[in-house]
Amino acid sequence: MTNIAILTGRIARDPDTRETKGGTNVTGITVVTDRPARDKDGKTYKDENGYTAKESEFHRVTCFNGLAKTVGQYCTKGQLVSVQGRIHYTQWEDKDGVTRYGTEILADKVDFLSHGNGSGENDDNKDAPEID
Repeated sequence: MTNIAILTGRIARDPDTRETKGGTNVTGITVVTDRPARDKDGKTYKDENGYTAKESEFHRVTCFNGLAKTVGQYCTKGQLVSVQGRIHYTQWEDKDGVTRYGTEILADKVDFLSHGNGSGENDDNKDAPEID
């Protein structure tokens, strides 16, 4: 049995990095993917600018250990990335006793497909690993 998720999209906001009490590095990012929007008949349509209308989906991605450090250090909002990992479902009770559910991608690999939003002057990604 296989559980593989592959996403290619842009980072919606700057990464959120933290360290657990046990010393594990954890970085969370949100990756936005787009797909053509469809009307009630299942056909794609144009937006007001004449482009194919798109629907966006936001995916929570969690990275651990060395990958968490690299993503936290070199990724920024707007950067194009490819994420490979697995889908993970969680269930918990909130403070009011309501059962909540969540879904995230636990990343095994994150490829940088573009540099961050730096303009070149103060580009924080100048030391980032090379893009293939």
